[in-house]
Parts: sequence; C-alpha cells; structure tokens
Amino acid sequence: MAADKKSTAKVEAPKTAAAKKAADTKAAAPVQAVAEKKEAVKSEAAAVKKTVEKKAAEAKNTVEKKAEEVKKAVGRKAAGGRKATAKKAELKSELHLQFGGNSYTQDELVKIAKDVWKYDLKQKVGDLASVELYVKPEEHAVYYVMNKEFTGSFYI
Repeated sequence: MAADKKSTAKVEAPKTAAAKKAADTKAAAPVQAVAEKKEAVKSEAAAVKKTVEKKAAEAKNTVEKKAEEVKKAVGRKAAGGRKATAKKAELKSELHLQFGGNSYTQDELVKIAKDVWKYDLKQKVGDLASVELYVKPEEHAVYYVMNKEFTGSFYI
C-alpha cells in the first residue's frame, strides 16, 4: 500500500541570498516600470500643459492685436467721415461804426440794447431771444426791435 500512494511532498525552493535577490528583482521590475511610465506621463502632461498655455497666450495676443487694428480702422473711418460731414467754418465778422469822432462795435451796441431791455423795459435778460438794431448816425440814434414785439430807440 505504501507503494500505491504517490508522494505528495512539496519541494521547497532553495533559500539562498542570490535566489532571494533574484526573486525580489523580478517582483520589483514591474513596480519600477510602472513608476518610470508614471514619471514619463507626468513630464509629457507638463509639456502639453505648457504648449497649451503658450498657444492660448498667442491666441489672446492675436485677438488683442486684431481688436486694436479694428479700433484704429474704425477711428480712421470715423475721422474721415467727420471731415466729410463737417460744417463749413462760419465767417467771422466784426462791425465798427465810426462817426463824429465816436466809434462803436456791434458788441457794444448789443450790450446797450440788453441794458435797455433789462432796466428800461424791466424784462429778464434770459427772456431776450432776438435783437435787431438799426443805426442812424445822423440822428445819433439806434432803433431796435426786441423779440419781434418791443420797439424803441436809444441815443449813442
């Protein structure tokens, strides 16, 4: 009967230092490979991130430059448009009336008319809308029509 039974004894692997080191190296190799791949992925991700940031900055600069160019172009068109639609400069004139050794300007005559409006006619200066003056040097008089309803004269 003893011969019929197969021997089920386990064969143990040799426990030498070299064998242990070889077994540890085989087990550590996959861990080291994973760590190296992890580092490679991290450096590649950092490189991609830098590239994306660089492209984003370039795109932003391009957009800003285009916006600046558009503003300048609009400014040039607007300036050109203003020149085309600008009113002609008004003719500046000044009237000097000289007679009998006296000299009066248009502004002086209008000021006298405003004083007549305020003090003689007892009206508010803000209510004066129009003044027409007719000067008759031979009579030393100025005839006026104020707000198209008040008429009179004053001496100069």
